[in-house]
Amino acid sequence: MEKFITHIQPPKGFSLGLKELWQYRELFYFFTWRDIKVKYKQTYLGILWALLQPLGMMVIFTFLFSKTWKIDTTPIQYPIFVLGGLILWNLFSVSVSHAGESMIRNANIINKIYFPRLIIPCSSILVALFDFLMGLLIFIVFFLIYKQPVSWTAILYVPAAVLLTLIAAFGTGTFFAALNVKYRDFRYTIPFLLQFLFFASQVIYPLQVVQQSWLKYVLAVNPVNAAIELFRYPFSFSPVDMSIIAIGVTSTMIISLIGLYYFRKTEAYFADLA
Repeated sequence: MEKFITHIQPPKGFSLGLKELWQYRELFYFFTWRDIKVKYKQTYLGILWALLQPLGMMVIFTFLFSKTWKIDTTPIQYPIFVLGGLILWNLFSVSVSHAGESMIRNANIINKIYFPRLIIPCSSILVALFDFLMGLLIFIVFFLIYKQPVSWTAILYVPAAVLLTLIAAFGTGTFFAALNVKYRDFRYTIPFLLQFLFFASQVIYPLQVVQQSWLKYVLAVNPVNAAIELFRYPFSFSPVDMSIIAIGVTSTMIISLIGLYYFRKTEAYFADLA
């Protein structure tokens, strides 16, 4: 009987590998469900931990910036203003931090079997999306408690904001994941970079309060700012700042292309370096 030998080789040119990702689509479910179970296994509060963090931060920021240091967010009530920004920021932050370390955490699997490596950081982002959906339910509850007016355009702008955040997190997370495999000490800089981006995001303040126009445009390069701008639009009933959206979308696309390109170019060596 003739024997068949299959040679698995890295692609010679740059490729998204969409066909291969579709063939291994069941692994998305496996890795995502595994990470969710591990994250909340043997915890008393379980999924409530995904809700306590944004709620706790909302209480602190509401006390500081709406009671002590006045920040005008009219017509959005400040608790709604900051909670919406926090759940969107947490989606980006958790996605990037988990995706950035995903290749190292799964080094034992990478060394043993072949599958599209892109599945690992993508599944980490899906775990963060699960936490976001839980936080969104709490946001809706507070939205009803405070009787916050909302436009019907929320059904368009909220999904667009979430999608933009996921794309930005995908590009940043895949780039960090590839860097972490080659430069292990880079993992210690990720929390610092995320903390810097947090204060450069309009989570606790609107970009409109920034007096210097040049500084506002610099902050708009942060892709999270464009996503938050879209997310809050249906509650503010004010025109969207298209300059912030345009700059944010452009930076998101650039970050995503760079992250994906670097990941695909270096993934052939992951098994040797992980």
